[in-house]
Amino acid sequence: MVRSWSIKPLHSATANRYDSAAVNLANPIRNISDTALWVAVYRAQESERADAVFRDPYARKLAGDRGMQIAAGMPFAQRHSWSYTARTWLVDQFIEREVQQGADMVINLAAGLDSRPYRMQLSSSLRWIEIDLPDMLTYKQEVLAADRPLCILERVPLDLKDIAGRRALFQRLGDEAKRVLVVSEGLIIYFEADGAAELARDLAARSSFRCWVTDLTSPALLKMLQKTIGDPLVDAGSPLKFAPREGPEFFAPYGWQSVETRSLLHTAAKLKRLSFGMRLLSLLPDPAGRKPDKPWGGVCVLENCGPARTKSCAAADRQ
Repeated sequence: MVRSWSIKPLHSATANRYDSAAVNLANPIRNISDTALWVAVYRAQESERADAVFRDPYARKLAGDRGMQIAAGMPFAQRHSWSYTARTWLVDQFIEREVQQGADMVINLAAGLDSRPYRMQLSSSLRWIEIDLPDMLTYKQEVLAADRPLCILERVPLDLKDIAGRRALFQRLGDEAKRVLVVSEGLIIYFEADGAAELARDLAARSSFRCWVTDLTSPALLKMLQKTIGDPLVDAGSPLKFAPREGPEFFAPYGWQSVETRSLLHTAAKLKRLSFGMRLLSLLPDPAGRKPDKPWGGVCVLENCGPARTKSCAAADRQ
């Protein structure tokens, strides 16, 4: 079952906006939503391998011709597509674990073209909430119209910059579930530090939001990404910004204790997705996001300490 709140039917103009193959080579990415088309290509490529570590049969049609052309124009990202494979695989693992431990709702912030409600083995009673911009959800709804999710799927059109709107939504969802897993994948890097802190506080304010899985980048890796893939994103009005020097401990004052971090590089080595040179780098110790001068990207699992216990969260993270 799919519930969609106030999403207008897809019109041809919207379709052209997202899956048109007409790519401006000088500015291949038009807006933040185009990154979803781009990243879906890497999920499709992994899924079509004989030794795929996950299968996303929807990624290719969601990416469309435009996604393929954007990816073709980003050679650095293509050479490092192992990072997207590792990120997807890790988030899959964390979702599976949390659902097995009793999560009754998953909230995917800026869900983009993620198809986990369709491709993962999930309980039919699990509620899955996708939040994203209206046009993105409309496009996705149209592409997947003939497909059925395996759980209760609700799509909510909302710009997460709408602070009042997201707080009202978080309150509603928090009241409707007992154990919520929040997922943000490819989102927080576009925030300013103050915005990331405010989002963390808003999420921690709901006691039923028990766990938050998010990707994170070190300042050193952020600089590298800004130099290699950052210009098209700046031109699209979506520059890469957030890479806290504190690493996962950044979130402790806002109600979230880091309980696990996993390196994308080391995970990709485990999955046998690295070139020889990158395999050599993977032999180095994992800084776990706590050394800002070391290039590092990973996935973090954060546990809700609650607004009233932020000092204990911070103390625990320093230990």
